[in-house]
Amino acid sequence: MDLARPKILIIYTGGTIGMIENPVTHALQPFDFTHLIDNVPKIKMLDYEIHNIQFNPPIDSAAMGPSHWSDMAAAIEDNYDNFDGFVVLHGTDTMAFTASALSFMLENLHKPVIITGSQLPIGEVRTDGEENLITALQVAASRDKNGDPMVQEVAILFENYLWRGNRSTKMSADNFNAFKSNNYPPLAKIGLDIHFNEDVLYRVPSKRPLKVRYNMDPNVMFIDLYPGIPEGTLRYLLHTPDLKGIVLKTFGAGNGPMESWFTGAIREAVERGIVILNVTQCVNGGVHSTLYDTGNGLARAGVVSGHDITSEAAITKMMYLFGMGLQAETVKKYLCYSLCGEVTI
Repeated sequence: MDLARPKILIIYTGGTIGMIENPVTHALQPFDFTHLIDNVPKIKMLDYEIHNIQFNPPIDSAAMGPSHWSDMAAAIEDNYDNFDGFVVLHGTDTMAFTASALSFMLENLHKPVIITGSQLPIGEVRTDGEENLITALQVAASRDKNGDPMVQEVAILFENYLWRGNRSTKMSADNFNAFKSNNYPPLAKIGLDIHFNEDVLYRVPSKRPLKVRYNMDPNVMFIDLYPGIPEGTLRYLLHTPDLKGIVLKTFGAGNGPMESWFTGAIREAVERGIVILNVTQCVNGGVHSTLYDTGNGLARAGVVSGHDITSEAAITKMMYLFGMGLQAETVKKYLCYSLCGEVTI
């Protein structure tokens, strides 16, 4: 592959970044990405060989699901050997879920998959879309001193930062710096230059062929605790048909109500074979299940600690593990490991 002229594939899935104003109706509508260079002429200055794939029709990110993640993974797998890197253009609402899912689905990834989007359409005069797209292309083309891809993981590029995809959360609906990784440092900071934090970039232990896991089992759910949650409500949720796993969003360092019915209901669900993962509702920090009696009670009931994993990574990791056909005890075991840098154990 010609290192002097990077070859990058853009996968446009939908989202605000791909919108342009209709000159007649003034409504926003998706534009044809084959005319990308016309809309962002600065791309020519990069001197990259750029190809693109478009979802037809484009998908609003609020409508994204496992079938769309599979389409993205298939596009990467089909083109993996022919490109140096991949840029996925995506709406912001579920971007962190997609980034987390792809990080699990794309096993042995050793090329950059950079997901980006924008808060304003790329056709607007004052848009963050143009800068995000150009920077994402530059990151996807970056090499380290050995000539290998600088980034070898799924990452989110937004405004001034490059974040690990499965550590990221959307933090703002109206700021250009919309994403943050609260428990993991940025992979790069973007200012006048792109400064990579090479010490925190992910590397697979050994270079093996890409293996894509397409099956994501959706029979999982979030349960968000709140003060006063009724026993009947919790038990009803715990008996959801076909349910295999729950991401239990708890208070503080992993705590729940003190009443005996609460831990009793949780224990019964675990004994029925449901996997329950404890994650904190806080944006910083993680679960320390031995810190307080309430957290200890959940651990004794068989709930697995999520440590500092994000909610987005937790739910998609469960989908991935159950999608491989693993039994509950095996799923619990793998939830206690970092598979691709998604959690600090």
